[in-house]
Amino acid sequence: MNQLSREVALRIALAARVLPGVDVPKLLGILHEKVGSPLNDEKLKAITVTNLKTGIGSLDGEEDGEDIGIGLENIKLAVRYLWGEEQGDEDLPEIQPYKDGDLPESIRIAVASNSGSLLNGHFGSCIRFLVYQLSRHDYRLIDIRSTIEADSAEDRNLFRANLIEDCHVLFVQSIGGPAAAKVIRADIYPIKVPEVIDAIDKLTEFQQVFDSAPPWMAKALGRSAEQRKRFAAHD
Repeated sequence: MNQLSREVALRIALAARVLPGVDVPKLLGILHEKVGSPLNDEKLKAITVTNLKTGIGSLDGEEDGEDIGIGLENIKLAVRYLWGEEQGDEDLPEIQPYKDGDLPESIRIAVASNSGSLLNGHFGSCIRFLVYQLSRHDYRLIDIRSTIEADSAEDRNLFRANLIEDCHVLFVQSIGGPAAAKVIRADIYPIKVPEVIDAIDKLTEFQQVFDSAPPWMAKALGRSAEQRKRFAAHD
């Protein structure tokens, strides 16, 4: 097999990261089958959403690619990576200054993301976590945490959970049962959001929950047991 150029190898690695259950060797096999060898810039730009989708589907016995458990948006993003049109870091939101106490009665939220400010990442394969501090009437992006080192960790899911261990909530497109258990053990509340959505849209929607916070959230907000009882009685 011919050696891949550095740029082609990077594009393939980035594409694999947004395709849960499809590692680099599997993706290489699909690419060789669909566009032939050697893999180069011209061959990668010949990849389409349809043939990548059917190639992934054939791995799971879904020849038509209609039920492969990977969202279409992720497949489209993978194709953009393969084409070299998506660098992944160009549209990242700007981190804002923050110190403890700046947003009273706030919680910390991690958003699994693969591009810009979108909530479009699966827990086990997202490229980064966007970390926001959220109160009833305000929000602030306080950190962006790359998951690149998770790939070499002995327990990748545990590494990712530890990466956001200071957060109270995790917004993620999908997460498996064992990974969810590690997240919950870290006192993080995972919430699945299957559709691709801008993180800010989801955060502003979630702000409504502050008005009748469930017990776990009231505790995270630092409300006393008496206050939590009062809120529960009010509800």
